[in-house]
Amino acid sequence: MEALIHHFTLLSDQALVDKTFDPSTIEDLMRLFELDSYNAWAALEAEQQQELEAAEESIREAEAELDRDMEWGMEEYRRTLEEMERMEAEELKELEEKAESARRTGSLLEKAATIAAKRHIAAAMGSAAASMRSAWKTASGNKVHPS
Repeated sequence: MEALIHHFTLLSDQALVDKTFDPSTIEDLMRLFELDSYNAWAALEAEQQQELEAAEESIREAEAELDRDMEWGMEEYRRTLEEMERMEAEELKELEEKAESARRTGSLLEKAATIAAKRHIAAAMGSAAASMRSAWKTASGNKVHPS
């Protein structure tokens, strides 16, 4: 472009000095200006297209990375959820085992208390029977003979 401007300056100076100057020479130079401008515009448009394609590629890469990160996050969430469910199941099983153990212990304590109560009742009945026999013997032994 600077070369064309320099050439235009030379032709302008020549047109001012030379009366036989052919104006078509400037027209040819103007076509060169137009062609140079068109080429510059086409180059700028091509550069913008390249930048657009590069930006679109960057967006695709960012989306792909985001998808990978989201998938990793979801996989981590699933693993954590599975681990928590496994821990909950273990804890529930442990609590159920403790509850069953407590139920069996309670059942054994109930049976032991029932046996102890039955033995206590039997001992009390034996003691009462012995007391009654003793009282009967005492009552029978103090009889006054009618003779």
